[in-house]
Amino acid sequence: MNRRIVALLPPLIDVLSFCVLFGAGLSLRAANAYALAIGLACSALWRWRTQGKTEAEGRDWLRFGISAVMALFLRAGLLALLAQRWGWAPQLAIFIAVALSAAVSVPTLSWRNLTLGLIVYSFVLRLVYAGSVELLPEETYYWNYSRHLDIGYLDHPPMVAWLIRLGTAVFGQTEFGVRAGALCCGAVTSVFMYRLTRNLFGQTAAFAALLLVQALPFFFLSGLLMTPDAPLTAAWAASLFFLERALIAHQPRAWWLAGVCLGVGMISKYSIALLVPVTLAFMLWDPESRRWWRRSEPYVGALFALLIFSPVLIWNAQHGWISFAFQTSRRLAETPQFALHKLIGSMIVLITPTGVVALVAVLLRRRAGASDASDAARRRRFVGLAVLIPLAVVVAFSLRHEVKLDWTGALMTAALPALACTMIATDATLQGFAGKLRGAWIPTLVIMLLVYGAGLHYLVLGLPGAGYGKHIEVIPVGWRDLSARITDIADTYGRDHGTDLLIVGMDRYAIASELAFYGGAHRAIGLETANSFLFGGMGLMYSLWVPPKAQEHRNLLLVAWSPQELEDKSIAAQVADLGPIVDEVLDRNGVIIRHYYHRLAFDYRPVGTRGE
Repeated sequence: MNRRIVALLPPLIDVLSFCVLFGAGLSLRAANAYALAIGLACSALWRWRTQGKTEAEGRDWLRFGISAVMALFLRAGLLALLAQRWGWAPQLAIFIAVALSAAVSVPTLSWRNLTLGLIVYSFVLRLVYAGSVELLPEETYYWNYSRHLDIGYLDHPPMVAWLIRLGTAVFGQTEFGVRAGALCCGAVTSVFMYRLTRNLFGQTAAFAALLLVQALPFFFLSGLLMTPDAPLTAAWAASLFFLERALIAHQPRAWWLAGVCLGVGMISKYSIALLVPVTLAFMLWDPESRRWWRRSEPYVGALFALLIFSPVLIWNAQHGWISFAFQTSRRLAETPQFALHKLIGSMIVLITPTGVVALVAVLLRRRAGASDASDAARRRRFVGLAVLIPLAVVVAFSLRHEVKLDWTGALMTAALPALACTMIATDATLQGFAGKLRGAWIPTLVIMLLVYGAGLHYLVLGLPGAGYGKHIEVIPVGWRDLSARITDIADTYGRDHGTDLLIVGMDRYAIASELAFYGGAHRAIGLETANSFLFGGMGLMYSLWVPPKAQEHRNLLLVAWSPQELEDKSIAAQVADLGPIVDEVLDRNGVIIRHYYHRLAFDYRPVGTRGE
């Protein structure tokens, strides 16, 4: 029999098996897994018979098994997107899913081809799942930014809102529409990190850096989730590239583009300002760069950055500088606490233990035989300052204050070129350690890609034997169903009583934001929600979007995760009457996720208006 025809038999058997199993009543997840297993068994048998028993041992079979698992996660995401989100018939969607997964199953590869394959897999994995995984509360909160489009906001600059507005204008009010900007920012980050690393350490290191951008946890997630970290990281990478062109390659116009990128970063997240002391320190330390103090280009670049950032300054001036106070004095006024251990833990999470070990090795090693003024020494100095100065600021802050998980993420952009060198290192100065570190990278990154695939599969289709955690604020499973139920209650009340209910989430912003996004999908004109600020909680931007005074005399539907949140005395003091607390269960496919509670509140009266 023709070898090409025989090679097509396993995917064909795979497709037919899925159609039979799904038609017999198995779930999409189960039919997909069993069909893939049957197809892989046929493929493995074919490989064994044609390539011999010696080929059926060792690394080739390990690679075959890993690619099979990767294919499972990729095709599951595509099936969920096409069948569950787009409404395709699963029997039709399986053809595309099998074709895509077949591309993942690859024979023995060179290092370069393996790197390229993992880069493509990581990007496609994000692309496939971006439209089917439910949005995190942070993402729906920033989507609410885009509904109230402005040049500034309390807790962040406006770039995240502008990107979401653009993405939803093109792709609709969908998960993919919200996340399209993050996918684009991830691509921009990849391009500039590749070019920066190629300039600093050569083509091979550039490919390694590209893989790190795609596979390290922080960069994988910042290229998927639409948060301010997505445009921040892209701007950070672009700023570093143009600063290197200006400082190392002596290109005057690069200063202007560096200023533009810095300005874009500043309207994304304020922390990119840490690149300013990096630039100043290099210009002071590096003899060749001191001449820039007497040239106009750096100052023009700084002016460009200031002009791009000026809308945020204007907004803050109009609102009592509340955003700057929120990000500075508020944090400094918090109760002192030692959080360095949390900072180190966050770095381990964001760039993996291998990444942390490689970073320490890079920062501690010394180079011999090169003059301090050589190009190699200048490049190392640039990377070292770009890593150490921002990191030192965050470390110093962590000695007395709480830190957040993502704070060191964008800072590590500058470390990627050096980390990439440890992937290809044959450096004698690291002696035997270099080989061990180099050997740890590919297994680490492959494991991370498997973890991402499993996690995304879990969020969309679940995993056998695994239930769902009740904290859907962290594990986004159930928001669509919860929003549909709450919206139905509000709509039913409106039809029966001729008046709309204002839905109020009694937490910081998660419930209000998610219900606005997913609940609004059930209404032609969208849905306005409020948060616990109406009863004295932290308002964030809801204090400006839904001011209490404007809600006077409205009837409310209060939604909370515990009955105690609905029994607070402040609630009874600000409404004329309260309905009973209703306890309901949120589930998926018969698996309980958590309880939620709601009650009606009539004739809301803001504080200071009682008795008027």
